[in-house]
Amino acid sequence: MDCKSLSSWRISSAWVFLLILDLTFDGSDSTSESEINKHLEMGRDLLSRGQLQDALSHYHAAVEGDPNNYLTYFKRGTVYLALGKSKFALMDLDRVLQLKPDFNSARLQRGNVHLKQAQLSEAKADFKKVLEEDSYNEDALIGLSKVEPTRVDISQARALVHARDYRNAVELITKILEVCPWSSDLRELRADCHVALGDTMSAISDIRSTTKLRSDNTAGFFKLAVLYYQRGEPSESLKEVRECLRLDPEHKDCFPHYKIVKKVDKLINDAQEDINHKDYQDCIDSANKVLKLETSVKMIIFLAKEKLCHCYLHTDQLSLSLQSCRDALEINKDPRVYCDRAEAYINSEMYDDAIHDYQEALELDENYNRAKEGKQRAQKLQKQAERRDYYKILGVSRTANKKDIIKAYRKAAQKWHPDNFQGDEKKIAEKKFIDIAAAKEVLTDQEKRDKYDNGEDPLDPEAQGNQGFNPFHPHFHGSPFQFKFHFN
Repeated sequence: MDCKSLSSWRISSAWVFLLILDLTFDGSDSTSESEINKHLEMGRDLLSRGQLQDALSHYHAAVEGDPNNYLTYFKRGTVYLALGKSKFALMDLDRVLQLKPDFNSARLQRGNVHLKQAQLSEAKADFKKVLEEDSYNEDALIGLSKVEPTRVDISQARALVHARDYRNAVELITKILEVCPWSSDLRELRADCHVALGDTMSAISDIRSTTKLRSDNTAGFFKLAVLYYQRGEPSESLKEVRECLRLDPEHKDCFPHYKIVKKVDKLINDAQEDINHKDYQDCIDSANKVLKLETSVKMIIFLAKEKLCHCYLHTDQLSLSLQSCRDALEINKDPRVYCDRAEAYINSEMYDDAIHDYQEALELDENYNRAKEGKQRAQKLQKQAERRDYYKILGVSRTANKKDIIKAYRKAAQKWHPDNFQGDEKKIAEKKFIDIAAAKEVLTDQEKRDKYDNGEDPLDPEAQGNQGFNPFHPHFHGSPFQFKFHFN
């Protein structure tokens, strides 16, 4: 039974039973009883309209007016149940049975509450007591028949958890919760299994239920705060930890967590605001502060790296952008980050890598327009770049002589030698270095230079009869990436 159905069942059951009680026990001669009955009537009317809190206030007044009337306690307890406040409902049902021990309807109701809370010994005792008075009571027989099988199932579920068989444990606990939906302990146990399986949203759902079942559940609010923080949702974490501190302002776990998450949440929000206002250097500053505050929670680190990936890109710090993007993607494959890295690759004229990243983004979200448009753009730029401008690569004019070309080649080769770089900068340098070598080969060979000046790239592998640029040229002594070369 889901929460909505359970709530409807509570309300309808409460209404039907109270209606029967009012018809059976109506009437009073004294003034005080008249006032009490007025409150009861108002409570019944509000209950029928689903205004449970207002109904409860009238039942409070009725109990205060006659603290020894077991029926008023019973009616209020029924409203508590409809509100899901089983703790207070049990207190009223206990009081009912103190005042009238033979009131089997209250005992049966209490047995059902105990069963729903997985308090099996208490439930068994109540059902058996009802059956002593009414051996054919169908509801008591049904309730009693569930007690021992549920006890066995709970024992088996705990054994599965102990054996780390979390998937089967979740399946069995889910079955048990159909009988014991108000058991906070079972929901916490299933939440632990969900966490072990990496399903944090299901864990959050279960723990949130425990905070509703127990209004003073500070441990539950702390668990919610931690889970949201680990998911990279500091704003949600902040809401939950504040609920914990509302119950206990000096909570030993919640207060230290609050101090950290409050700072992180502000910095992440500041970085996003900086992006919105295109204040990219301020964004970089805020994101780096997050990394100083948080060094272990991966999804928080991801949020900071994601911002750095984007903001370094927009300040033309391409190597730092590429490094930040890579760090972010190692934590979480996100299409936005792939697109930011693709743009950094485009700005570095690394079109194959850009196209690859846009494709990765589309595999994560096939309808992501930014990736679709970016891939098309990168493909066009790649085609435009296929005919390399060798003069531009070496930074010489079209009238430059061979001596000037060799001089420019030496300068460019020394600047962009890959051994001078690391990480993404090395990858960029490798591409530039190969282009520099190709430019030197074409422009220092008069026949090749003449072809190039006439609109034909002599190193184009698709040109008829052309073998293309050979990276295993003797200048490279073997592998193109050893980069041992002569300057002559």
